[in-house]
Amino acid sequence: MAPQRPDGAGAVPSVVESPAPDTPELAPLYAALDLGTNSCRMLIAQPVGHQFQVVDSFSKSVLLGQGLESSGKLSRASMNRTISAMRVCRQKLQRHNVKHMRLVATEACRRASNAGHFIRQVKRETGLRLEIITPEEEARLAVISCAPLVNKNTTQLLVVDIGGGSTELVWIDLTNVPKKERSGAIMRLHAGFDSDPGAFVGAKVVDWISVPLGVATLRDQFQDVEDDGARFALMSWFFEENLEKFAPTSEVQDRKGFQIIGTSGTVTTVAASHLGLRRYDRTKVDGLRMTTDQIDAVIKDYLSLGVVGRRNDPRIGNDRQALIMSGSAILQALMRLWPTDRLSVADRGLREGLLYAQMSAHGVLDDAPT
Repeated sequence: MAPQRPDGAGAVPSVVESPAPDTPELAPLYAALDLGTNSCRMLIAQPVGHQFQVVDSFSKSVLLGQGLESSGKLSRASMNRTISAMRVCRQKLQRHNVKHMRLVATEACRRASNAGHFIRQVKRETGLRLEIITPEEEARLAVISCAPLVNKNTTQLLVVDIGGGSTELVWIDLTNVPKKERSGAIMRLHAGFDSDPGAFVGAKVVDWISVPLGVATLRDQFQDVEDDGARFALMSWFFEENLEKFAPTSEVQDRKGFQIIGTSGTVTTVAASHLGLRRYDRTKVDGLRMTTDQIDAVIKDYLSLGVVGRRNDPRIGNDRQALIMSGSAILQALMRLWPTDRLSVADRGLREGLLYAQMSAHGVLDDAPT
């Protein structure tokens, strides 16, 4: 399947529901659920100033896209696992009496021929209404979630969201946006890449692309290659080939003012490995800046560990160990292509973007700080 872009341009443990904290009553609650190729993840939050405070959350590896590459369909087992997880989400939504929510599905459901049947089954068995969003909206939501991490000196921004079934890249020109307004200009993209910024100076989306290769789909395409190092090299080369028509790759870019923000489980896992975290700590990972040399050192360590070593490495985790090398192949390809030796790590993404977009549309967030 060709990359989508605009015209012109193994065993899964049973679900265990975690106890929920007391819900503050200061503001209305919002929920965002992201059903991807591998995971079902949800946040429940309330607006606080120009940000939001997470009240409850849920995350479960459901492997919805398992077997999709070969069959073109969601399997009965993967659909049952996912529905089991979504029942837990429904319980949390009901417990907190959440009225405002968006529950979205991405690449696996975009590609599966039986996605409509699955969506109806989810509604029938859980009462939850899933919507399948477009690649453009997925990219847009990932971008606005990263707005707080944009450096005030950034003039050219590349946001990369490495998913299970696809990878979204968005190139944004902030040259004409005053430094103090750059984060806010990114936030205003929730209305669309071509939306009118009104009285504000707008962020210009130079190009965007959705490549139908994520950590799961890329791994599946090269699972017949036995040698670990050869498989990694082939995956990285193949992903780079799919970026050939992404406009900014053909231009010489200036290092000064250039920033890459990476959001995904791959990026945060590589960051946690670099920090030597045996227990994941979001406060140490989100916003971390890693050099290319540091990223390469982690990837070389992963390769030296081999399949068994990675499986037993507590820094990687059971849910990520089977996918970390395909994700690392994508990450390494991206760092080869653009003129920067640093990556900003974002432990945020589609769910946060969904929350920001809902709250912004309802006018319950204060203006972003200057």
